[in-house]
Amino acid sequence: MTDVEFFDRSSVDVARDVIGAELAYDGCGGIIVETEAYEPDDPASHSFRGMTPRNRIMFGPPAHVYVYRSYGIHWCLNFVCRSGSAVLVRALQPVSGLAEMEVRRGRTDPLLLCSGPGRLCQALGIGIEQNGMPLLRPPFSIDLPATAPIIDVGRRIGISKAIDQPWRFGLKGCAHVSRRFQ
Repeated sequence: MTDVEFFDRSSVDVARDVIGAELAYDGCGGIIVETEAYEPDDPASHSFRGMTPRNRIMFGPPAHVYVYRSYGIHWCLNFVCRSGSAVLVRALQPVSGLAEMEVRRGRTDPLLLCSGPGRLCQALGIGIEQNGMPLLRPPFSIDLPATAPIIDVGRRIGISKAIDQPWRFGLKGCAHVSRRFQ
């Protein structure tokens, strides 16, 4: 388990440091294998233009979850860091609650359960109801890895602004990432 101070930092540092952590929600979860960082002065961030009803959680206390719908289709899970910044959890390597995740996703291939932010939320059963919940209390749990893993770094994907920022992080060589690192 980690503490609030861990999240009260730059989202770039947090995004890198949570790779290899075990994340669970209500008994389902896995190893975080891919993240992206979003800072307040980042044109690709929801917080860039200031606080709105949709993004107000990003301006609240760190170590809470910010959940939003992407393109009107998929829920996306973020960890709030210091004010106006967050880490998008892009992929997990499934570890616990596999049967329940398979039912929610309608698939049994472990590579397709949580490889992508929308798949991840569907597999874990995360939606707007979890927006604003504390990350460090049940039904959530997060445990950092005992040793720092080897990490790939690349440009964020699925955005149209600030695309050159090297703020996408992944567990090196992991097949469960949403898209290979180049």
